[in-house]
Amino acid sequence: MSWKCRLIALLVAASSISVPLNYPASGQSPVTIDINKFRLTFSEEFDELSVSPLGPNTRWIAHTPWAGDFGDASFADPRKGIFPFTIDNGILRIEARKNEDGKWESGLLASADGHGRGFSQQYGYFEMRAKLPKGKGVWPGFWLHTIEDPKAKSKVEFDIIEYYGHDPSRYQSAVHTWFFNSADDTIYHPPLHFTLVPNESLSDEFNTFGALVRPDVVKFYLNRTEVWQEKTPADLNRPLLVLVNLALGSGWPITETPNPSYMYVDYIRVYLESDSPG
Repeated sequence: MSWKCRLIALLVAASSISVPLNYPASGQSPVTIDINKFRLTFSEEFDELSVSPLGPNTRWIAHTPWAGDFGDASFADPRKGIFPFTIDNGILRIEARKNEDGKWESGLLASADGHGRGFSQQYGYFEMRAKLPKGKGVWPGFWLHTIEDPKAKSKVEFDIIEYYGHDPSRYQSAVHTWFFNSADDTIYHPPLHFTLVPNESLSDEFNTFGALVRPDVVKFYLNRTEVWQEKTPADLNRPLLVLVNLALGSGWPITETPNPSYMYVDYIRVYLESDSPG
């Protein structure tokens, strides 16, 4: 989630690249995932929330493990169940709002810290059920990232959903591989993919967003129907942690962003295929 990500996302969005809802091909039946062939390995139902700024000893931390928060709203430390996270009847609400100084704050959850403590899993099906905020400038996301390893030469990221509030008719998914060179820079490699949806449907009701990560292929799902697949990067050589956030901006103006804005998450669940080890 760097300036390189945002720049490429802007360029691709400007080109109006999109994909039909009847993926993989017109006239073929939709491909759905059979969750009965999986076993549950992680379940966050949000009956309560275990979170701290950076851990340890909590299920979630409130910043990225690499201390590289992003966007035009700072990710706030949790404030005793008041902000930016609240729980009501099994639903997590992530809030973005301006503070007393007029600066935006919001929330992020990550399932492992910078030492790899917490939940991570290399392969399997990762799913969130959520209702997204409305309004220009909102930038909610649900994504996976390899756990930190100071000896690693690369890192891998799967963006299951990035949603840009100025265009409520689609959302973006992506596969990223970041290679570290001798100058400690990174190189961003697409592809990016846009899935068309009925206008504002992702904000009007809850939907599920998922990704099935296998050694050879990553398949992306909306409401358990496949919308895209891409070859798994060869550099996926360690487990993935889970992240969910309500960010703002990504290069788009936030002058008209509703204050406050809310993202609602019903659950986050992770599964292994029944015949997978571990």
